[in-house]
This record gives sequence, structure tokens and C-alpha cells, in this order.
Amino acid sequence: MDQDRIEGNLKEAEGKITGDEKLEKEGQAQDSMGKAKDSVDDAYEGAKDAADDAWDATKDVADSAKDQVDKRI
Repeated sequence: MDQDRIEGNLKEAEGKITGDEKLEKEGQAQDSMGKAKDSVDDAYEGAKDAADDAWDATKDVADSAKDQVDKRI
């Protein structure tokens, strides 16, 4: 859990305990913002991994083609 989600959960709990509906809703919103940030981070990491894999595959094909050309020379 990141900082926003922890703080959001604490605010929400405090709001429930004290009956402060505004604080409870603020905590829920902050928790949702933390979840959204986590989703963006996960998507970024997934895209980065896919790009790295594609780059590695491209390098492998280029190396293989170079090897084939070198064998013919």
C-alpha cells in the first residue's frame, strides 16, 4: 500500500469512529486516488517490460541476420 491508501484508510476509519462523514468521504477519496496511482504504476511497468521484451527480440533477429550474412561472406 502506498502513502495515499494508508492515509485514506486511516481518515476513513477516523471518520466512521467520530461520525465525521466529511472526513470519512475524504478518506475514501484519498484511498481511491492511491488505487488509481497504483494502477497507473502497474500499467507503466507492464508497458516498459513489453517494450524491453520487444527490443530484446529485435536485437536477437538483427544478430541472427548479421550472423547469416557473415557466414556467406
